[in-house]
Amino acid sequence: MSDTEHKQLPHLVFGGELARLDSTEFKDLSKVDIVGIYPSYAAAKAAWKAKAQATVDNAQMRYFIVHLHRLLDPQA
Repeated sequence: MSDTEHKQLPHLVFGGELARLDSTEFKDLSKVDIVGIYPSYAAAKAAWKAKAQATVDNAQMRYFIVHLHRLLDPQA
């Protein structure tokens, strides 16, 4: 198998309650939910979707996916 097939592309999923709906500022940064780090966008999206659906009753809850691999290697 080639290096491309084994290349890790880590993604972070996290979220919490926002201070305002029109912002990405958290109401309480100490209560941010770190869902986890995933080896691919597909795995991260599945985790994000599960968390987002579980908190659908709270309009101020938001979950995000961060492309960690882009932060680790910005030239790629």
